[in-house]
Amino acid sequence: MAIAKDTKDWTWVLDRTCPECGFESRSVEMWRLPSLIRANAAAWLEVLVTPDVRRRPADHVWSPLEYACHVRDTFRIFEARLQMMLTENDPLFPNWDQDDTAIAERYWEQDPVLVSRGLLEAGDAIAHRFAAVTDAQWSRPGRRSDGARFTVDSFARYFLHDPVHHLHDVTAQGGNVTP
Repeated sequence: MAIAKDTKDWTWVLDRTCPECGFESRSVEMWRLPSLIRANAAAWLEVLVTPDVRRRPADHVWSPLEYACHVRDTFRIFEARLQMMLTENDPLFPNWDQDDTAIAERYWEQDPVLVSRGLLEAGDAIAHRFAAVTDAQWSRPGRRSDGARFTVDSFARYFLHDPVHHLHDVTAQGGNVTP
């Protein structure tokens, strides 16, 4: 079950196109962000009803179910971080180890129906939070403990890459789901 921890600093997606999924953060128009998040969350519903949702394409690669759990939790974590950025002055985000969470929460055993429901709810919550950001708030800062600094704008672009990339991961693995 063990998967090597992801230690990449994915903030580079703010400066260039992701060669794997094609995501271009600079092209995201912030007024479209809530609908993009909701569309991504909805696309996971097709993934979660596939017969092999628990099957890993390789021992070192998460199953579609595990990816969906991760995206659900990413929505939740980033929604809390966004709230911090909007209400605190230059907050330092609590650390989150996605790989430890996957093991602790036993992603591979979760019920796809409940994951679908949680993913939609979490996607709607963060979409709603982004929809309420005012023009003046897009420049508010926040930071990670590793020194990465964000504005609400760059945070939104960085965040959106994650669910887009992982939807690409599961649809490009030979599954029958198209984004």
